[in-house]
Amino acid sequence: MTTSKAKAASASSKIMPMISRGPLNVDAGLRRGGTAEVPTSVPPSHRQDLRAAPVLRATVLWGLAALTILGLLAGCGGPSVVREPGAPASARPSPPTPAGPPASKVDPARLLNGEWPAGDRSPATPGAGAAATTSPTGASTAPDDRRADTAGRQILPRERARWVAAEWQELPGWGQDRALEWWPALLRGCERPMPGWATLCQQALRLRPSDDLEAYAWLMKRLQPYRVESPEGDREGLATGYYEPQLEARRQALGDFRVPLLAPPQDLAQRRPYDTRQQIDSNSQLNRLSLAWVQDPLDALVMQIQGSGRLRVTESDGRSRWIRLSFAGHNEQPYRSMGQWLIAQGELKATEASWPGIKDWARRHPQKLKEAMWANPRYVFFREEPLNDPAVGPRGGQGVPLTPGRSIAVDKASIPYGTPVWLDTTEPLSTTPLRRLVMAQDTGAAITGAVRADFFWGWGEQAEQQAGRMKQPLRLWVLWPRELSASASLSPVTPVTPSRTSGSSTGSAAP
Repeated sequence: MTTSKAKAASASSKIMPMISRGPLNVDAGLRRGGTAEVPTSVPPSHRQDLRAAPVLRATVLWGLAALTILGLLAGCGGPSVVREPGAPASARPSPPTPAGPPASKVDPARLLNGEWPAGDRSPATPGAGAAATTSPTGASTAPDDRRADTAGRQILPRERARWVAAEWQELPGWGQDRALEWWPALLRGCERPMPGWATLCQQALRLRPSDDLEAYAWLMKRLQPYRVESPEGDREGLATGYYEPQLEARRQALGDFRVPLLAPPQDLAQRRPYDTRQQIDSNSQLNRLSLAWVQDPLDALVMQIQGSGRLRVTESDGRSRWIRLSFAGHNEQPYRSMGQWLIAQGELKATEASWPGIKDWARRHPQKLKEAMWANPRYVFFREEPLNDPAVGPRGGQGVPLTPGRSIAVDKASIPYGTPVWLDTTEPLSTTPLRRLVMAQDTGAAITGAVRADFFWGWGEQAEQQAGRMKQPLRLWVLWPRELSASASLSPVTPVTPSRTSGSSTGSAAP
């Protein structure tokens, strides 16, 4: 899941000069025979690359010709944005928006919040009459530099966030990621496209880009970047990590395998809230619902926090096979962090409340383990699924398989499912940049707030280590369809049903 810097630099070195230099004169660069001539604005070091594939490069250049002075256009058919006095020098005035079709009766804010009117099958393009949303009333109390940076920029409100229109060159490291490695995660999301994305998903399914540059050009032509902020204008947040555990299990309670993983009780939906963790653990009659048995109660807790897991289960006849247990519901009790409880009890320091630290504490204090676990009344139930393809991840909240290193869990009141996101954080326990394209495809009860993401590392020992150590600063940019980039009001967000009990192995919601 690490990025190949040598390969990534190739796309970046072609994209960034196109962003920073003036418009590409593509018309003047076409020969009579139809072969694309390289515009003089492209650095000499890249001209041979562009000549090597004339059809592809001509297509890319046509797309980039309208995008080189990026961020100055609000989007195709979208509202023109008036730059106010005090805006930064980079915020040059936008050209007038030509007259377009009548404004759509579809409220783009509803599309932004995941709603789609009955009978409408395709996204509508707001006309020139759609007005850009300005800063909230409370913006006058924000620092001067924050007001200046948002002056004249289009702002789209969310329930727990606001999106501020950005230019591509403002995205740290844009063009340096391997966009082709991200593309399968986009196609996974397109298996269940969100409202307004059906047309773009159809185009993405047909495209199959041959290199990173073609993928970047497709994105830049069709999507508009927005910086994600809190409603008060805070731009920095928290990135944590999660993974899919892999455990040994038995189909029957034998030997050391005495900790059950339960299916939902029949009366779970009728009793809300259901029994607490302590009551469930103390009720031996529920063991008949066991799907499998594991050795360590902390491993069972990890499975519940992560929301799913892979088990190599030994059947009663001695045969072993891999299965997956997926989230099937919980007892509607509040989630309480075991790590935070240990800190409050003086058992661990804040710097020690990671999974390795908690497991070490449990080995030294086995007599206190039940009390620590029962401090969290939330209990998660599972359903068994076949693991037909070990390379396919578990299904997230969007209902599509998660892609290691390319899927994140988000707060749906900040970022809708199926949204491409540019992530700017660092590797766990380091200052090494982790900047890449990801897809918002999952959620979790602890993943709340505007600038908040849980990074899916995959499965296996390395994924467990990375997820358990990740608690890093974060900035986010969403990439939103240009034809939906207008909003006049905010509609309610559909309530979230988390697919995971906490959404993080450590981070802000320690286990």
